[in-house]
Amino acid sequence: MSPLIETGNKKALDLEDVPELHVSDSVVKLAPNFRSMLESSSDGGGVTTFKLLNALFFSSHWEILVTAFFAFIYTIASYVGPALIDTLVQYLNGRRQYNNEGYVLVTTFFLAKLLECLAKRHWYFRLQKIGIRMRSCLVAMIYEKGLTLSCHSKKGRTSGEIINFMTVDAERVAMWLLYINLGLASIAALAATILVMLVNIPFGKMQERFQEKLMEAKDSRMKSTSEILRNMRILKLQGWEMKFLSKVFDLRTCEEGWLKKYVYNSAVISFVFWGAPTLVSVSTFGACILLGVPLESGKILSAIAIFSTLRQPIFYLPETISMVVQTKVSLDRIASYLCQENLNPDVVENLPKGSSDIAVEVSNSTLSWDVSSANPTLKDINLKVFHGMKVAVCGTVGSGKSSLLSSILGEVPKISGSLKVCGTKGYVAQSPWIQSGTIEENILFGKAMERERYEKVVEACSLSKDLEVLSFGDQTVIGERGINLSGGQKQRIQIARALYQDADIYLFDDPFSAVDAHTGTHLFKEVLLGLLSSKTVIYVTHQVEFLPAADLILVMKDGRISQAGRYNDILNSGTDFMELIESQDLKNGKSDTGEANRQLVQEEEREKGSVALDVYWKYITLAYGGALVPFILLAQVLFQLLQIGSNYWMAWGTPVSKDVEAHVNLSTLMIVMHRCIFRSPMSFFDSTPSGRIMNRASTDQSAVDLDIPYQFSSLAVTAIQVIGIIGVMSQVSWLVFLVFIPVVAASIWYQRYYIAAARELSRLDGVCKAPLIQHFSETISGSTTIRSFNQESRFRGDNMRLSDAYSRPKFYLAGAVEWLCFRLDMLSSLVFAFSLIFLISIPTGVIDPSLAGLAITYGLNLNTQQAWLMWALCNLENKIISVERILQYASVSSEPPLVIESNRPENSWPSLGDVDIRDLQVRYAPHMPLVLRGITCTFKGGLRTGIVGRTGSGKSTLIQTLFRIVEPSAGEIRIDGVNILTIGLHDLRLRLSIIPQDPTMFEGTVRSNLDPLEEYTDDQIWEALDKCQLGDEVRKKEHKLDSSVSENGENWSMGQRQLVCLGRVLLKRSKILVLDEATASVDTATDNLIQKTLREHFSDCTVITIAHRISSVIDSDMVLLLSNGIIEEYDSPVRLLEDKSSSFAKLVAEYTSRSSSSSD
Repeated sequence: MSPLIETGNKKALDLEDVPELHVSDSVVKLAPNFRSMLESSSDGGGVTTFKLLNALFFSSHWEILVTAFFAFIYTIASYVGPALIDTLVQYLNGRRQYNNEGYVLVTTFFLAKLLECLAKRHWYFRLQKIGIRMRSCLVAMIYEKGLTLSCHSKKGRTSGEIINFMTVDAERVAMWLLYINLGLASIAALAATILVMLVNIPFGKMQERFQEKLMEAKDSRMKSTSEILRNMRILKLQGWEMKFLSKVFDLRTCEEGWLKKYVYNSAVISFVFWGAPTLVSVSTFGACILLGVPLESGKILSAIAIFSTLRQPIFYLPETISMVVQTKVSLDRIASYLCQENLNPDVVENLPKGSSDIAVEVSNSTLSWDVSSANPTLKDINLKVFHGMKVAVCGTVGSGKSSLLSSILGEVPKISGSLKVCGTKGYVAQSPWIQSGTIEENILFGKAMERERYEKVVEACSLSKDLEVLSFGDQTVIGERGINLSGGQKQRIQIARALYQDADIYLFDDPFSAVDAHTGTHLFKEVLLGLLSSKTVIYVTHQVEFLPAADLILVMKDGRISQAGRYNDILNSGTDFMELIESQDLKNGKSDTGEANRQLVQEEEREKGSVALDVYWKYITLAYGGALVPFILLAQVLFQLLQIGSNYWMAWGTPVSKDVEAHVNLSTLMIVMHRCIFRSPMSFFDSTPSGRIMNRASTDQSAVDLDIPYQFSSLAVTAIQVIGIIGVMSQVSWLVFLVFIPVVAASIWYQRYYIAAARELSRLDGVCKAPLIQHFSETISGSTTIRSFNQESRFRGDNMRLSDAYSRPKFYLAGAVEWLCFRLDMLSSLVFAFSLIFLISIPTGVIDPSLAGLAITYGLNLNTQQAWLMWALCNLENKIISVERILQYASVSSEPPLVIESNRPENSWPSLGDVDIRDLQVRYAPHMPLVLRGITCTFKGGLRTGIVGRTGSGKSTLIQTLFRIVEPSAGEIRIDGVNILTIGLHDLRLRLSIIPQDPTMFEGTVRSNLDPLEEYTDDQIWEALDKCQLGDEVRKKEHKLDSSVSENGENWSMGQRQLVCLGRVLLKRSKILVLDEATASVDTATDNLIQKTLREHFSDCTVITIAHRISSVIDSDMVLLLSNGIIEEYDSPVRLLEDKSSSFAKLVAEYTSRSSSSSD
């Protein structure tokens, strides 16, 4: 430990400075061992709390037994002192039994102390080591479960909740060990203790109930926070963020209610226990008097010393009880989670490569996401795909296309029939799943780099251009969920990842819809017909022009294959296919954000050096301005004085106070942080992984709720006790001060020397946790993709690596604490030895032996108390870092005000819908290049304008500026003559409507999704649903408008989610409507339906469309063509088409020739 602490003194420690864990402490070795223990104890049954405890015990049983041995040695050694006090008092009284008896006594006292110190430090350190091991094992098991959860089980557990198991519950099990052991030492406190414990049984039961409720409340808050952070952009566009913030506050208020009950209950338990030592001593001395046992001062002091040794553990019993309760709740939760149903590995029969000429065979299969549902997802599916075939799957929204691909992957539970797959699979999901990391890492996805193949793949996915634009090329770090990439780029990286894996069978879930027309065709030719020409490909598509190339087309309807065959055969035979074909369409345009010479996601910042005093001050003054603090201290001082006074009288007085817990208004902190985060500009969310915010909302908030008040009170109690002990000792031998002062100086020096390293280790502990949480939440959202590429073991390995990186600072922090405590123990033992030598050296009769005995009685506890004092100090500083981390986010710069009272637009604004843009210049950050370079144009009220342009031309940026998600660096936008930069954000955003690119639904009900601000009646909502053709779908459901929507709207298809977004707009009826590639993920029929609805209901509105399908631009009144952030063309489509040299005419010509060639 010494070299590490020395390094910490010279510089702020980084993770590289912290040594690796020993193999036996690494989760890589521990997890398999733990898993086999758990499996052998489960014997096919489910995991129960008892089996979990059993496996935890047996996976470290040797360590636990050695630790128990040290605890035993410590207990024996700590009773040597009290046993010898009577002899010492007799000695001081002049009774000598043999020569040099005094020196023998002093030596025995000192050696017993020495042994006690050594045993205690080993005992504590080993305990924490075992705790860290157990936590790692549990985290590994929870992660593993997350990878294999079936979809049905996933519906019941959201990612926020699973993260809570990992951050809060697994930590708690590690803490529990420490407290259990402190509690065990106190069992010796005889009948009185048992009595006290009986009194506490009802309180303990209540404590458990409160803890369960507290954890449930915390889960719902984390779930909500996680969902909001994922969808912050939508919330800001719609102006809903404050409504959702109040939802988080309501959940917090509920959590706080349980927290209050929990804390008050703890106070009652503490009161009962702090009264216990008095009860023990009164009953003992009372029994002596009744039985006629003579009470000599030596015997009384000996008894007092024993009670005092017992008192410490008894004081910690309340903590132990509450910790045991918390742990039981946590273990119950983890066990119930581990019992969830896994994906059934036997749904699909995987045949060895080359053993059959059929790649995929599905016969008479009925499959359903929800096995208990009367209406299965897929019915009577029969399908044979030979190697090298290209199979297209098409159909309307919700007809079961994606489910068909999922069933081939083995994700959908099977009710009957058989599925056989021969060869390895590659899968591209409909909504792209991108990991945090560089673009290269995303494409390689765990495979070794083969430069030639890599270049081919990048070229085929037309990523070369994009990589040239990015200043770090393929080493650019992608933000969380690919936040700094456009939808098309994410989709192409995802395709590149699948291609690089070189699988035999490829499953594409409509990946071409998110890219512009030009790129879509390029991808289809280069990827499907080029690189994959010899492979089996099954692709879902909404684009008619990609159908003729298929060897087999499947038309899906209501979960069945309604037609199958080649393009021309089906075209002539059926109606379902004709409906899909009727509208031949065009596609165009994809947006992007600029990026300059700085990675978007920076390293997580951590403060350096000591925690600023104002962090403590802010914390203390949060509750009633700190008015309670003097009262708490006064109560502790009185308690100590009365206790010393009563010892002078040789009988124990009653303590006046219970451990007054500071009911800090802890939510103030949380409210401040959440308000700042919700009000911060979108750029903050783009560059801050949500793992960092979640970490503060869960772990740090938990420390502020439950740990810090206790740390503060423990510091106050111990400091006052140490002063009391020194006071009593110095009364007898004032010379103690001669030794005590240098010892205190040395202690303070050691503490300062140690704290520099310990504080950084504690901060590293916080910083290393965020990547673990983030990797975990990414894994849960991408589990289908991970399983489809058979990459589970690599992800398990990554999780273990991150878990070890998180354990390292924790492990060495535990070591550092023991390093310090051992040195402090030694110093206080010296003070004790010195005062003993002084007492036996002076002539008999100078000092009253009883008083001398009293001084020794107190001195026995000096080292324990002094070590506790330093430990409490260091602990508090380590914990207060949580407050520091929360305050970090409480000072994030904020967006402009939501409402400017002095400048509010009229209620009817905007009445015309004229949008006037003057010399608009926009950049994403001060150090980045301009994305829009001086745009000037006017969108006339009531006209439909289409915006087209290649990837990165600035289309989305223009829209984001209109909503002031990005503030312009120069120029202005006026709507009906009002400069939008001069009014409040909510006044602006609530008057505009947008159907965003990613259709988003929130957990809740259909009603809360359409009308989160609760402004409309049910009739208006039904009317909107009918207009967007979802009315019948919702009427079918049992709870109608109160039907549930799961996290991310997972239980609705992509197309249905898009229609819900349309419903929101129909309810709001704004004068200006923006469509940001709104129909990218729906089939042609739904697209036509949306366009028709918009034409009907928004005929007098200004409609601005970022277009994907040229059919949706051809009939607009004006077309704006952007290129590299400037306007290239702006005119009506008719005029632009007449001018054959215009870029727009070229785009259309290029497309027409392509679609006609594909249907030949």
